[in-house]
Amino acid sequence: MDSFDDTGIMALICRHDIPLFFANIDTPGEQQKYAVALIDHLFTLLPRSATVVTLYDVGCVLSRSLSQRQRQLWLLDRQAAAIGLEMRADLGDWIRRRLKRGIDEQGTAAQTTLDECDATVEDLRHQWALQRQSQLSIRAHAPARLKKELETVFALQGDLDASEKALQATSDVISKGNVSRCTLDAIESLERSHQRLMDKVDVLYASLNVHDKFPELEGINIEFVRTLLLARDLKINIRKRAIGSFFEWDKLDRAVGGTQQALGTKLHQQTRKAISKRQPALLAALCKFNGYCERLEELYEPGCGIPLPTPLPTKLNELRNDQTLMEDIWITPSAGEVPSWLDDQDVRDGIRAMLKRDRCIEEQRRLGLEADNLCRWFGDELAAIELALQLPENFLSYYASGGDISNIFKFVGLTHLHHHYGLNPVQNMLNQTALRWIPQTLISCATLLEEEEVEVEVEVEEEGKEDPEVIATSFNHPPPEHFALGDVMNIDTPDSEGEEDIDIPTEPCALITWHTPERVVVDPVPPMNDTTVVVPGIIRTRQVFEPKDIGILASPTALLNDTLINGCAALLYSESLQVSPAVEQYVILSTHDLPRIRYNASDDRLWRNISWTGYWAKDVWIIPIHRPSIVGHWVLCIVHLQSKEIHLFDSFAEQRPWKSDVKDIMKLIVRLFNIARQHDRAFRVNIDFDGWIARPLITTAVQTNGYDCGVWVLAMIAATLRGCHSTALKEDNMPAFRHYLRTLVLSIPAF
Repeated sequence: MDSFDDTGIMALICRHDIPLFFANIDTPGEQQKYAVALIDHLFTLLPRSATVVTLYDVGCVLSRSLSQRQRQLWLLDRQAAAIGLEMRADLGDWIRRRLKRGIDEQGTAAQTTLDECDATVEDLRHQWALQRQSQLSIRAHAPARLKKELETVFALQGDLDASEKALQATSDVISKGNVSRCTLDAIESLERSHQRLMDKVDVLYASLNVHDKFPELEGINIEFVRTLLLARDLKINIRKRAIGSFFEWDKLDRAVGGTQQALGTKLHQQTRKAISKRQPALLAALCKFNGYCERLEELYEPGCGIPLPTPLPTKLNELRNDQTLMEDIWITPSAGEVPSWLDDQDVRDGIRAMLKRDRCIEEQRRLGLEADNLCRWFGDELAAIELALQLPENFLSYYASGGDISNIFKFVGLTHLHHHYGLNPVQNMLNQTALRWIPQTLISCATLLEEEEVEVEVEVEEEGKEDPEVIATSFNHPPPEHFALGDVMNIDTPDSEGEEDIDIPTEPCALITWHTPERVVVDPVPPMNDTTVVVPGIIRTRQVFEPKDIGILASPTALLNDTLINGCAALLYSESLQVSPAVEQYVILSTHDLPRIRYNASDDRLWRNISWTGYWAKDVWIIPIHRPSIVGHWVLCIVHLQSKEIHLFDSFAEQRPWKSDVKDIMKLIVRLFNIARQHDRAFRVNIDFDGWIARPLITTAVQTNGYDCGVWVLAMIAATLRGCHSTALKEDNMPAFRHYLRTLVLSIPAF
């Protein structure tokens, strides 16, 4: 192409993809002067008061057109005219498709989410305003210089961690053999030098003055801040990688339903190879990010006011539809309570659904305006044809049409629109009165889609007027979309291989009904004596209680930590098992098991941490749950596999947070069921994932302070192990129950 002046073309197209103007490219590179020239030429043809939105894109290679341009240069204008004429004739179907796929399908999904959300639209708009005000602030983002410095220090920290592992491995190998004292001294010297380097890295990190750049982080655990910033940078990297892969998937997904031209075999294979090449690194980054999330929850200190980041799915198809991928990690504490737009998942989903519905309404108005303009243009064309047919020189054409201009419909390509946008009255008007022009007035278009029976009422108002009310739109439920890349996008982590033969639901759900069970059995006399003796052989896991943990039990206002919840629950199980052998049908999961499900831990890790409980042979699962917040809160879930019921206990009797917790609990049941089948373990009961119901054990709050939630959870565990639903303890009995738990811990024999 060096011997030719023209090396390419640039096109200016409208929102319907119809080409308007072309410009010859006669200089190398992707220069913006061509786009500016096209836009400038467009404005010369528009009124001064016109408002135009332009989107600039560059096609660097027009392979087919450029390779044959020297032989087909004279065909370009004819081809462009043919494309424009064909797409203009398809405008009616284009509007129809937008109404169906855009407004109907997406509007239905958004309205369903809003109906399920507990917050009103006014509250959602208020939270959205607060979110924009907060996230658009300069203080919400780290300075670029600080970011580069942190990345350098973190990279150095990673290298030192790797060298520490290598040094430890070398020391273990050498220490097993007969080595001289000089060799051991050399190893010890290397370990001391490495420790000094680690200390200097901590000093270097402190010298960056992160707390000066972010005074709000003063007093927060430095390891928590470091992990938080690492997770933030890693999520930015994941987002860039994922978006690049999504674009490649879109290339392969172009030919779904035959709407666009498919890729050739060579390009298809190249794109598949590119996706497969990038997939392992993306999956590794996702697993590492979820590990950071789990570490942050372990380091989380109630009261710091920093919301924990949400883990990302490790299945790429789920990642593509996950809205949290586009959200940055919050790195500054919130003043006062954490806002709902940041902490409440229902509010976050409601805000997205509200914005989606607003966009659907805007598009509906635009389509109504375009339909009105199309009807007006069509009326003008019909009137012109009617006028032309009445002229003496066109009498042959008049008789050829049979005197009925309805035959013109098929030539202008608006066969569907005259059913949808009320064109029959226009036609009847023209038939009754010849040579009468269609009045230039705005009309209301009632749209009826034949196949889907979708009713959309479109009102087009005069320019300059605002619509005081939201257009009422009714949507039906269309059939689901079909994707062409199920084999590529439904890729899980390597440990998920061999799961295809297991027929279990991917997204199990349980109906939450806010009514207590019909017959609630209350434990009347909880034993709280001081003569309990713990039998060590009954407790299968090692429980370590440090002096600070015993001090928490001794304090009447201290919050219980995960060590006390897990340890005291094991002691209560030991005590109940001595009284009744039926307790063997209960299993108490750790407080860390549900977070592992949230952070998409591997199946091997879950099996390694839970298999010792023998959960597949138990009828009732007891799951203590921690909700990170400003002060932290403990709740309890009791799963009855036989009756397919989930009993929920919250000492504050809150209803809204259970929605996301129940989803995670059902996911936990499915994952554990799947893992047990992989290891050839048979469940004691026949598991069916349809018809599950979640019920609260209490509907009125039993706690008024902010520190007894963990004690209440342990009291409910004790009542459950004795075959009851609830406990008769009151808030005044909590100090005595704390003393009883402390007695249990101190009664552990020392060996």
